[in-house]
Amino acid sequence: MKKIIATLFFFNILNSLNVSAQQTVITGMDTLPQFSVINTSGNRNIISWVNNYSLVKQISIQRSIDSLSNFKTILNVADPMAVQNGFMDTKAPIGKVFYRIYIQLDKGEYLFSKTKSPFPDSLIKKKITEATGKRDTLIENGQMIITKTDTVFIESKPVIVKAAPIIIKLDTLQWGDTIASPKPVYTPPKVPAYTPSLYVFTGRDGYVRVTVPNEERLKLYTIKFFDDDNTLLFELKDLKEKDFKLDKTNFYHAGWFHFELYDDGKLIERHKFYLQKDF
Repeated sequence: MKKIIATLFFFNILNSLNVSAQQTVITGMDTLPQFSVINTSGNRNIISWVNNYSLVKQISIQRSIDSLSNFKTILNVADPMAVQNGFMDTKAPIGKVFYRIYIQLDKGEYLFSKTKSPFPDSLIKKKITEATGKRDTLIENGQMIITKTDTVFIESKPVIVKAAPIIIKLDTLQWGDTIASPKPVYTPPKVPAYTPSLYVFTGRDGYVRVTVPNEERLKLYTIKFFDDDNTLLFELKDLKEKDFKLDKTNFYHAGWFHFELYDDGKLIERHKFYLQKDF
């Protein structure tokens, strides 16, 4: 009976420590699809976020010198399911630069975040100092840390509050027999990142775009389109143009589709693309 009571008491302590640790660290990073961008110095920009989605298959960071177009992917995040994540861009071009985040969810659904440019960390330090009345602040790994026990809000957003560690001396407790509590180890599954084809892909207007490699071999190209269950839908032969688009009505429904591109009967690519619903 004493062993059972001691075991329950031990796990209650562990649970309270876990809850306390979660409650004392308050994140100042934005939750996806929102994100934060901080310029620490020169061309060193820190992009960070909090992920509250239940399932994310891919997160890509994109950069542009134009806030409307010409975005290029600079990183596919290795673990898109991490709750807090970020990346330091040390190769940003000099001058104005913009970032956005591509997020691929389950069943082919995806979205883009709003475009943001870096926010100087000196201004963040100034705002925190004005709100806390202290100057013992710093920015570490893209997070704002304050040596203060109260919750602090900057522009209605909570920032990180560094909590003091909680120490319990277990040697003062009488346990009787040794109690072992295994520490679970979770390794998130590696989800292969989806990279669109260079030849057949979905354009921004929602139509399927086709761009074959060599204009001089147009009549030798053949493209076969399949449904998600590999049912053949239709086939294109004797192409007239190197670059053209297909209407979505050719595919009957939204979702994933497969294609095979042949050059004079030789398969040069087998890939897939996704069509979104119009409404």
